[in-house]
Amino acid sequence: MYSAMAIKIKDNITEEIMQSITRLDGWITINGWAGYDPYDIKGHPWVLKLIKLSYKRNQNRASRLIRGGLLLSIEVFPQASRRLLRIKKETNAKAMGLFAAAYLKLYEHLKEEAYLQKAYECLKWLEENKSEGYAGDCWGYPFDWQTLVLIPKRTPTAVVSSICGDAFWDFYEFSGDKKYLSICESICTFLISSLNIDHVNANEICFSYTPIDRFHVHNANLFAAEFLIRVGKESNNEEFYQHGIKALNYSLDAQNKDGSFYYWALTEKRIYNMPDSTLKNIDHYHTGFVLRSLYSIYKNTGDRRVLEALSKGYQFYRDRLFEDKTVPKLRADSIYPINIHSCAEAILCMSTVGDLFSDALEYAQNAFLWTRDNMQDKDGHFYYLKTARKVDRMSYIRWGQAWMMRALANLISTLTREDTIDAGHC
Repeated sequence: MYSAMAIKIKDNITEEIMQSITRLDGWITINGWAGYDPYDIKGHPWVLKLIKLSYKRNQNRASRLIRGGLLLSIEVFPQASRRLLRIKKETNAKAMGLFAAAYLKLYEHLKEEAYLQKAYECLKWLEENKSEGYAGDCWGYPFDWQTLVLIPKRTPTAVVSSICGDAFWDFYEFSGDKKYLSICESICTFLISSLNIDHVNANEICFSYTPIDRFHVHNANLFAAEFLIRVGKESNNEEFYQHGIKALNYSLDAQNKDGSFYYWALTEKRIYNMPDSTLKNIDHYHTGFVLRSLYSIYKNTGDRRVLEALSKGYQFYRDRLFEDKTVPKLRADSIYPINIHSCAEAILCMSTVGDLFSDALEYAQNAFLWTRDNMQDKDGHFYYLKTARKVDRMSYIRWGQAWMMRALANLISTLTREDTIDAGHC
């Protein structure tokens, strides 16, 4: 059961959040929607070759060190490396989906037409830049990227398509226009028709990350599950809904005893022979993705299994992935490096689940203040990475700016809702 309790909102916090949003919005207005990405340079043919070779086993020490040094130089000299390899700034579909949702939320909060205009601009771009050749509307990244297999640019993914779908869903709820619901239904068609689906048993399935791979990745599987359940419920589409429930069942069964979720399903060990350090990776932002998906699924189903899994996952997330209730740790065993994606997810996740967990908004506010003070430049953009010794000030549009705008818009909206003071705790 839930009991009502007041949530303490820090003095002047809403004004400080709006100041941070205004600075970031000013940077975006000046610099536009296109930008660099941590992975864009990794899609260059030379870099792809280095990455692909790094996956090979039985490498001699010298070649391994040379490749490692070259890859490290890209991280150490991000601007110079991109100029050398002639990497261009590009517009990223995931960023546009995040911006669309963020600016719509800001408009609903502040009623400033400029925010609504930007939201429509982002949505229009998404409608005009879908990935072609698949069943249903879908989106991917504008660069090649190498994982265990090569994923060519614009190959749609479950994650990107679901996040873009969130923006269309928000516009559907905002306007009541069935056009946006129809696009959401088309995205669901992509998920169940173009992704590879592993039928684990009669009650469990797992969605692949892209139409190319057959990976079992929990955050991607749950992004698809959540979107299918939400849209299926609204559209009375039992096929969408049941696909979502079966994908949910698969990931629920894989939750660890301490509440955490590995990035990969353990079944991938026998297929790809990954080392445990890779297979059992747990990081901040992917954990947040999982928790927000479970939160939405619980809200749409009322399933107590989901609430139990969410509660266990939240306890792990809160206790192991924050330092001093404030700093978002990339991984449980180390504070550094502090990644802006982790910071954004900390704010977004904790402000999303605050009506279920009484201390979540305290963490969200703390994370915002720390991130603003340590990771936001005077020109408004957010830095990429902070280590114990230095800060990487690169302004990655999708990885940092879009996720931070989405997170800050959600936080300001949550803190100013009339029902915030009546949040319950589990």
